[in-house]
Amino acid sequence: MAVNLLGILALLAWAAIAAQASMNAQLGVLLRNSTLATAIAFAGSMLVTLLALLLSQRPFPRGDEWLAVPPYLWFGGALSALGVGLFYYLIPKMGVGPMMSFALTGQILVAMLASHYGWFGLPVRSVDALKLLGIAALLAGILLINWRQT
Repeated sequence: MAVNLLGILALLAWAAIAAQASMNAQLGVLLRNSTLATAIAFAGSMLVTLLALLLSQRPFPRGDEWLAVPPYLWFGGALSALGVGLFYYLIPKMGVGPMMSFALTGQILVAMLASHYGWFGLPVRSVDALKLLGIAALLAGILLINWRQT
């Protein structure tokens, strides 16, 4: 039962990402500045996240816990800003469907590599023949989704 709930929550997350990306891309179009739309989106995200942090009952990390974090992990936000900014720039040019199909494909491919090699301390999940077949089907699907796009 928990897997079904997690799957539903994952679908809800993707629906939220598609909706917010479309909304913020249009914000960038209307403001004629996708970078400004990205900044506005991240400012709103920061406010909601800080509120959630203040309302949570979780203890704040100690000094030694902060120092134990590998330096490269502090740059995930920069990758988020790059990815989100590109979404807001590309969606008005490509359309939300094609953009999401390419973005999801890129995310899945990188996620599979990260799992295969155990990057960032993730559990290792080796790529096998069945997963390679899945990758081929995914790429074929992306080609079909985006066939004859103008």
